[in-house]
Amino acid sequence: MVYDVDGVLRIAPLRRQWGRLRALVTRGPGDRRSLLGMQRVLRTLADGEPPADVFFVTALPPRLARPLLRALRHDHYPPGTALMTGRALFSGWLLGLGLGRKRAALDRLAATHPLTSWVLVGDDAGHDPELFADFARDHPGRVAAIALRRLLDDSAPAVPVRHGGSPSGPPVVEAPNGEELLPGLRTALGLGPLRGESRVEDWFLTASERGNPDTRLRVWTEGNAVSPRVHGNAYYGALADELAATGPGDLLLFAGWRGDGDQQLSARGPTVAEALASSARRGARVCGLLWRSHLPAFGYHVTQNRRLAAALLAAGGEVLLDQRIRALGSHHQKLVVIRRDGLLSEDVAYVGGIDLVLGARDDIVHRGDPQSAASADEYTRSPRHDAQVELHGPVVRDLHEVFAERWEDPTPLVRLPWHVIPDRVHRLPRSGPPLPPSAPDPPPAGQCAVQVLRTYPRRRPPFPFAPRGERSIARGLIKALGRAQRLVYVEDQYLWSADVARIFAAALRRSPQLHLIAVVPRPERDTRPSPAMVGQREAIAMVHEAGGERVQILDVENDEDRPVYVHAKVCVVDDVWATVGSNNFNTRSWTHDSELLVAILDEERDGRAPEDPAGLGDGARGVARRLRLELMREHLDLADDTELLDPDRAAQTVRARAAALDAWHSHGARGPRPPGRLRRHAPGHEQVQPTLRQRWLTGPAYRMVLDPDGRPLGARLRRMY
Repeated sequence: MVYDVDGVLRIAPLRRQWGRLRALVTRGPGDRRSLLGMQRVLRTLADGEPPADVFFVTALPPRLARPLLRALRHDHYPPGTALMTGRALFSGWLLGLGLGRKRAALDRLAATHPLTSWVLVGDDAGHDPELFADFARDHPGRVAAIALRRLLDDSAPAVPVRHGGSPSGPPVVEAPNGEELLPGLRTALGLGPLRGESRVEDWFLTASERGNPDTRLRVWTEGNAVSPRVHGNAYYGALADELAATGPGDLLLFAGWRGDGDQQLSARGPTVAEALASSARRGARVCGLLWRSHLPAFGYHVTQNRRLAAALLAAGGEVLLDQRIRALGSHHQKLVVIRRDGLLSEDVAYVGGIDLVLGARDDIVHRGDPQSAASADEYTRSPRHDAQVELHGPVVRDLHEVFAERWEDPTPLVRLPWHVIPDRVHRLPRSGPPLPPSAPDPPPAGQCAVQVLRTYPRRRPPFPFAPRGERSIARGLIKALGRAQRLVYVEDQYLWSADVARIFAAALRRSPQLHLIAVVPRPERDTRPSPAMVGQREAIAMVHEAGGERVQILDVENDEDRPVYVHAKVCVVDDVWATVGSNNFNTRSWTHDSELLVAILDEERDGRAPEDPAGLGDGARGVARRLRLELMREHLDLADDTELLDPDRAAQTVRARAAALDAWHSHGARGPRPPGRLRRHAPGHEQVQPTLRQRWLTGPAYRMVLDPDGRPLGARLRRMY
C-alpha cells in the first residue's frame, strides 16, 4: 500500500494550505472534507489477511524522513517506510510539484517487488489522480485498487467502485473521507465485512490513541460494576446515602460546574451544603473543585459557588474556585469520589451530567424539581431529564486521579485582577494542601471494562497533566462511531456543531442500515436567528442530508405538554458501547472546556434477539442495552422492551409515536392524548440555506463565543482531534 502523505502533513504545500483555509470556513450539509478515518483505512489493510506493507510517499527531502515518520505515528498511522522523493525543502515541494520524482519512486518499488500488487491511496487536490492512473496504465495488473479522498467536489455522493482509464483498469474508489472510503475499498479488494472476535481495544482507545502521555490515568480498567442513575432524584438519593455513611479517615472529592448549597438531596433534606459539611464534621476529608465562573454581570454563578465554598470551609472542608481555563472556557466536569478508610470494597464514584444544583432533582414523571417550582429562573424551574452512573471497582482509583491531577496543578487559580481582588476579599484559598497518596485499587466488583475519557484545551500556561491538551472524548467517540452499524442512540443538551455532526454523517453514509436517534431539548420559541439556533440548524441539516429518514431528532414533553429540558449526555452504539458524562456533542465540549466521560463495555451478553445487532461479533452487552431500553421506554411510555430490541423496529416505533403526538397537537389536542413524550424536533431544519447575515455574522459569533474551538491551529486546519 502506497499513501501520498503530502496532503495530510501539518505543513503542506501552499495550494493545499489554501484549500485547508477555504475548507475551514466552509459550512453546510455538503461540507464533508476531513481526514476522518484515513488512519483506519491504512490500519485495516495493514493488519488484514493478508497483511499489507505500507509506504509513505512525499516530495520532502530525505533528511526529514525521521520527523515525518514520528509525525505519522503521532497521528496513529500504521508503521511504514518513508519514500522521500525531494531534493531540497523548497525545490518543488512548497509549490506542490515533484510528480516526476514520485513516479520514479513508484517505478523503483514495482521493480524491487515484482510479485507485489499495489493499493494506491491519495487525494484529488494534487497530482495523485494523474500519478496513480499513469502508473496503473504502465504496470497493467499490478494495481489492485486506487483510493482517492475527494477534496475538490465533496458534495457529490461517494463513488463505491469505478474503473480508471478503461474497463480493464484497476477499480477506483472515491469519498470525502476515510470513513466513507473504507467500505468501497474493501469491496474493490474483494474483502468481506469487518467481523471477528470482539476485543476491548476495538472499542476503547489505546494508550497512544489517547494522545496524552503525561496523564496518570490507565488505558482502561476491568472488573467494574456500573449502575445508571437516570434522573436527578435517583442520583441524589443514592449520593445522600453514601455521604451519610462517611466518617473519620474517609476522603470525599467532588468537582462541578456549579454548586448550590441550598439544593435538597431528598424531599426531607439534607441540602448539599449540609450533607457535605456533615461529612467534614464527622472527620472525613472533604475537597472540592468548583469552576469559579465568569463575572456575575454576565449571568454567571460565582456568587452561588462562593456561598457553598464558604459553608464547607467553615465546617473544615477544602474548596477551590478554579479559573485555570482557556479564554471563554469553563470547568464542566461533574464528579464525586468517595474513598473509604480501610474499606476499599465500599469505594464509589459518580460521573455524568448532573451537578449539585437547584432544579436537578426531577424524576421520571418530569414535573420539575419541587424545590424550584416557585423559582423565577426558567433554567432551574423547567422539568429536566438527566443521567449519572454509579461506579464501583478499580475505575474509582482512576477517577480519584482525575481530581488529584487538577488539585495538584501549581498554576494560580486566578490571575486577572477582577478575579483576584474579589477572591481575596472573600478570603477564598489560593491553593489546597496536598492530597494523600491514592489508595490502591478497590477490588473487582463487576464485569465492566471502563475507560475514563476527558477534554482539556491546549492553554497557556499548560496543564501539567495535559500540556498539549487532551481530546480523548472526541477520539473515543469517533473510534466507536467508526464501528456503528445499526443504531446510535444519543441524548444531548446541544448537538449543535457542524464539526461533530460531520462524524455522525460519515457513519450514516458508510453504513446504509444505520439509524441515528437523538433526543435534545426543545428549541426556544424565538423567530430571531440566534447564534445557537444557526449552529444547531447546520448540524441537523448535515446529518439529515447524510441519513435521510434514518435520522430522527426529537425533543421531549411531559404529560402536561410542558417541554422537558434534556440535560443528559448519553451515547449508546449498537447496544455494545455506552457513554455517560459531562460532555455535550459540540466543539466546545470536544476541544475547549474541561469535560469528563466514562465509556463502558460490559462483558455480560444480553441474550435476547437480536443477540448481535451489528453483526460484527460483539453481541449486545448488558449495561449498554439496558441503558438504551430504560431511556426509550420512558420517552415512549412503553411497559416492556418488545418494540425496542431490534434497531429497525425501535426506529419505526419512535417515528410512529412521535408522529401520532405531533398530529394530536396539530389538531388542537382533541381526544385522548397518544402515548409517548417524543416530538419531532424543529421541523424544517432538515434543509437549511443560510442567509448572508447568518453566514458572515451570526455563524462566526456562534463559533467564536458559544461553541469555540480549543484545538491547535494545525489540528483545526486538518479537521483532526
